[in-house]
Amino acid sequence: MKRMGDLTARIAEMQEKARQRAEREKRDPLPGAPLPKNVVQLPLWPEPVRAVPNGFLRSALFGAIAKGKRRYIDGEQLAALDGIEIRYTGQRLDQGDLDVWESVLHAVRLQELGSTCRVTSYALLKLMGKTDTGKNRATLNKRITRLVASALTVKQGRYSYIGSLIAGAAKDEETQEWVIELDAKLRPLFAADQFTQVEWAVRHKLDGKPLAQWLHGFYASHAAPFPLKIETLHRLCGSEAGEMWKFAQTLRKALDDVAEASAAHGEGFSSDIRGDLVHVEKKAQGAQRRHLAKKASKPRKPRA
Repeated sequence: MKRMGDLTARIAEMQEKARQRAEREKRDPLPGAPLPKNVVQLPLWPEPVRAVPNGFLRSALFGAIAKGKRRYIDGEQLAALDGIEIRYTGQRLDQGDLDVWESVLHAVRLQELGSTCRVTSYALLKLMGKTDTGKNRATLNKRITRLVASALTVKQGRYSYIGSLIAGAAKDEETQEWVIELDAKLRPLFAADQFTQVEWAVRHKLDGKPLAQWLHGFYASHAAPFPLKIETLHRLCGSEAGEMWKFAQTLRKALDDVAEASAAHGEGFSSDIRGDLVHVEKKAQGAQRRHLAKKASKPRKPRA
C-alpha cells in the first residue's frame, strides 16, 4: 500500500510540474514564437555567431587576463578606443565571463528583452561547447554571480548605459533551471552599427587562449583594421603582463593562433609586426563589406 501511495504522490507531483510549465509557456513567449509589435528585442543574429557591443570588444572590460585571484575595481575608467568610455565596479572580467554573457544573450535574443529567460545549466554549457559536469556548473554559477554583481557606465557612440551586465538571476538547484533577466535598456548598445557578430566556431577553437580570443573579437569589430602599437594593444586588452617585451612575444603567438583558427573555419586573417606597429589584414564579413562599399561610394571632399 505504501508503494502505491508513493506512486500516486509521484504522479501528482509530475502533473503539478506539467501544469506549472504550461502556465509559464502561456505567460512567457516561447523561443522562436512571433513577438507582439513594439516589444523590445535584441537583433536576431544567426546561430553560428555571437553578438557583442563594439565597446566591449574594443576595451579592457572583458580582459585578456590569466587565471587566479582577480583585482577588484571601484569605478575605474577602463582602457578603450577613442569614442568609447567605460567605468566599471566589480571583480575583473575575463574572456570566460564573456563566453557566459554571449551565451545568455544568444538565448535571450529570441524573446522580449527584460522578460525572464528560463534556461538550464546544461543548455548554457552546451552553447559554450562545454560538458555538463559538476565543475563546469560551479564555474558557470561563479561567472553568472560576477556578471550580476557588475556595475558599469558605458558610453558608446550616442548611447549610454548604466547598470549591470545581468540584471538578476535565480536557480532551481534541483532542476538546474536558471531564471535570468537582462535590462531592456541594453538594447541601444545593439543598434545596427554598434555591435559585431563574432564567429563562434573560431572563438571556441581559441578557448583557453585569452589574448587570442580578445584579439579575435577586437579585430572582428573592425571592417578594415588600422595599424596599432604593441603598447596600445597591451593597454586595450587589459593585460597584466608587466614587461613589454614579454607581452610582445605572447602577442605574436596569439596573432598566429587567431590566423590558424580563422583559416580552419574559412575566415581570412593575417598579421605582421613591423617595429612596434601591428598590421592586420582580414576579410570583411556581411555588414562590414556593405559598410566599406558605402564608404567607398561616398564622394571625397577636395583637399584645400
